Amino acid sequence: MNEQAERGAAGETGGRAKPELLIGAGSMDEIAAYIDAGADAVSFGEQRFGMRLPGDIPEDRIGDAIRLAHAKGAKAYVVCNGILHNEVLPALPGYLQTVAEAGADAVVFGDPAVLIAMRQTGVKLPLHWNAEMTSTNYVTANYWISKGATRVFLARELNLDEVIEIKRHVRAEVQVQVHGMTNIYHSKRTLLTNYWQHQGRALDGERLDAGRKLYLVEEERREEKYPVYEDANGTHVMSADDICMLESLHELMEVGIDSFRIEGLLKKVEYNVAVLRSYRQAIDAYAADPDGYSFDESWLEPIRRLQDPGRELSFGFFYKEQVY
Repeated sequence: MNEQAERGAAGETGGRAKPELLIGAGSMDEIAAYIDAGADAVSFGEQRFGMRLPGDIPEDRIGDAIRLAHAKGAKAYVVCNGILHNEVLPALPGYLQTVAEAGADAVVFGDPAVLIAMRQTGVKLPLHWNAEMTSTNYVTANYWISKGATRVFLARELNLDEVIEIKRHVRAEVQVQVHGMTNIYHSKRTLLTNYWQHQGRALDGERLDAGRKLYLVEEERREEKYPVYEDANGTHVMSADDICMLESLHELMEVGIDSFRIEGLLKKVEYNVAVLRSYRQAIDAYAADPDGYSFDESWLEPIRRLQDPGRELSFGFFYKEQVY
């Protein structure tokens, strides 16, 4: 068993396996770097079918990406979580067949069109349901599980009590985001381009993608900057702070959460590598001795050193009382 397989193997955690440590990757170099830093699984895809990806890995390179992940002992998930329109549907069955033949470990989906395309083509792969904001209760989660989902990715707006309640009731794996920024708004429209044009400004080949580093700022809270960018899937507005559950990761391990996602979007590879290494240490330390576990403050230091000073590390919604 290689090093990566060993750290993903079942630990002595009351009979439970170690939770998976997962991150999205946008290139072959990122796949290799993230697995070497401690990731048990990587997700990737292309903008035709997936949203908010850190980069495109086209269909003709999907097999190479999957093989690279497997060679390093990690799982490879292909992301098809986009809001799908009619024009992309004819290409979807063939894409899923390519993904299956290449040996992907799962497909991440939100749109039922993915399920239907898989059934029509006879593709059989584990399915991870990721509907962003609508995965907020166990009845809905179990509905998609009854349709074939083997994992549900919970909404980022849930607090810890709600996460635990869903985990107790669902009949499949549960995944939560434990680090990074979150999506707070999405539109299929090109809102940034429209704004530029409304201002009478010509783009002249300029791009309004993530590399442009644009922000939205509210008049009342000028200190908070919300990253905004435009791509093939429209306009995305991201949170002004970053979730960081490293100090409280053991609380999620205690209740048996199956997968921890690191959101590395709009971050440098160096930062994501530091995050993965720190979370890897915390996971392994708890697995080795749950009863004697205590958080080591030094695990957080590499993240703090590389953290954008304009972005706060927070617990997100995990410890907020929900008022509906």
